[in-house]
Parts: sequence; C-alpha cells; structure tokens
Amino acid sequence: MQVDTLFSPFTIKNHTLRNRIGVAPMTRISSRQHGIPRQDVLDFLVRRARNGAALVYTEAIVTDYESAQGYPNQSRLTTQRQIDAWKKVVDDIRKAGALSIAQIFHCGRVAWPEINPAGRIIAPSALAPRQDNMLTGSPYPVPEAMSRFDIEHVVHGFAETAKGAVQAGFDGVEIHGAHGYLVSQFLSPYSNLREDGYGGSVENRFRFAHEVIQAVAQVMPKDRLLIFRISDWGIVDMDVSLFENQADYQETIRLLSGEPIDAISVSTYDFKAAAFGMNQNMARITRAATSLPILICGRIHDRASADQALADADVVLSGKSILLNPNWVEDLRSGKAMPPHKSADADVAYTETPLP
Repeated sequence: MQVDTLFSPFTIKNHTLRNRIGVAPMTRISSRQHGIPRQDVLDFLVRRARNGAALVYTEAIVTDYESAQGYPNQSRLTTQRQIDAWKKVVDDIRKAGALSIAQIFHCGRVAWPEINPAGRIIAPSALAPRQDNMLTGSPYPVPEAMSRFDIEHVVHGFAETAKGAVQAGFDGVEIHGAHGYLVSQFLSPYSNLREDGYGGSVENRFRFAHEVIQAVAQVMPKDRLLIFRISDWGIVDMDVSLFENQADYQETIRLLSGEPIDAISVSTYDFKAAAFGMNQNMARITRAATSLPILICGRIHDRASADQALADADVVLSGKSILLNPNWVEDLRSGKAMPPHKSADADVAYTETPLP
C-alpha cells in the first residue's frame, strides 16, 4: 500500500504533527496598537489550524524595543497585554489540533530611523544594502557597526521575547536567521566584514547565531520546540547569494546541528531550484549536512509540488497559497488544480482588507 506522506503524522522531538503541512511565517505589518496584530490577522491563523494545517507560524515578531524594528506596525511579545492577546490565539490553535510557533527576529540594517524606536540602525558592519528601501523609495542608511555591548543587548532581547512566547503558551519558537535580517547578516560574508571574533571564518560568523540560540534555549522549557530558519537569499539585494558557496553553507548547517535546536527551516523562492551552481536543491544540500528535521517553503502550491518537496524535506510550509485560500489543505487532499500565485497576489495582506 502506498503511504500518503503529506497527510501522515510527523514527530519533532516530543510533538507530533497530524500531517506535514504548515503555515509559513508571513510579516503582515498590521500591529497598529500596542504591538498586537489586527484581529483578522490573528483569526486567520486560527482558521488555518481549524482547516487542517498542522503547524502555524506567527508573523515575525521583533525582539527588542530599541533597534530590532525595521518595518512599521510590527508585532512584539514582551508585555502582558501582548502575551494575553497571543495566548488566546495559541489556545485556539491547540484546540484545533495544530502546533503554534512564534518566529522572532531583529531587522538589523534592513530598517530606517523614522520607524525604529531608537532612531538608530545597527548591523555587523557599517555596510548598507545596495537596493533602495522598497517602502520609502530611498537608500537605506549606513548602519552602525555593533559593539560588544550592542551584541549582548540584542541577544538579551531575543531571550526576553522568547520568554514572552513561553508565557503565551506557544509550542515553540523559531529564530529567524534568514532573508538578510540581523542573524543572517552575521552569517553572510556579504554583509559581515568584521575582523573580530564575529567575522572572517564560518565559525566566527556563526558566533552571533550561537549566542542567540544559547540564550533562547536557556529560557525555553524542555517540552517546547526551538527551530532555526535559514536562506541563501535576502529581502534586499536579492540577486546576491548570502553564502560564499555550498561548502560555506553546509559548514553553517553542521554548526547549527550542534546547537540545541530541533529542526531547520529552509526558505527558498523555489524549492526545486538548483543551488550554488550544483544539480541539487537547497533541501537536499541541507539534508547532506544534518540529521535534523527539515522544513521547506518556496513555490509549493499544489499536491504535486508538495509531494515533490517532501522528497528532500519533512514538512512543507505554504505562504501565498495558504494565505489566499482558506481551504488549501483540503484542496491538496483532493488534488485540486491550483496554479502558483505571483507575489503581487499577496499584497492584499498589507491592506485593510480582512484576510480570508
């Protein structure tokens, strides 16, 4: 009998997913009051759990009140009001039979002073993105290179936000180390030109991620999941490979595998695409360097693409498809024809239009 892998259970540490389908973390910039997303954005997450998703991510939640914010109206998770708002969502997701993951991040150099509470942009090195800011149409400012004090302060912010996620009852936390945000900026030789213990070699560039992971792990109960997200592309300067080559990337994956994390989430634009000039996709390249469970996203839009993605990964995450179609999980089960969406199709999520 052929096994239906997509709809089979999968266990990560002590948590069993009812299927291999998750809602990818998607920043909605809808938190206009008290750092809490609009109610329809919260309801969207619960509705996807009720409609069959096994794993539900929050949008990226910024990690400190000083320098983490890079976009307007971002979510936070360090006050009792914020914790209480998310606790209701987490409870409803759990009642629907799904797991909830809070994604936490710091924008680093992908920010501008007018929306950053500190009016100060920090990064591993004083190097601005080449690409103009898509929201302002202006160049990004040159960031300040982080001092040792800055590094310790930011690491503490990750831990404090993880504490908020624990208090809200999330089943896990994901450290966002992808897309050219701060943790990714340290990992990448493109944005990290430091000459101290945080720059140069792969191991040195990994040091900041190591400190963040260790700080977050210390505040997480043993029964919660800790996931790390990684990518070879950034939200700015998209034409640039964030890792020097496949060996650089795989060495980073091996270092991650020695940390107290439970899974690695690999973000791509297209899960099928060959990476680093090799005849292998990112999931397969990652699999060769780790025994940890792998989550994958990127142009997974129908049953055929989901099944194909699971050849090299353990769980598929959907962004645009599940955002725009509340019945996507059941449509996968029935094999309904569903063409991929364009990025512009998801722009409705950044308007006042309630999410479906």
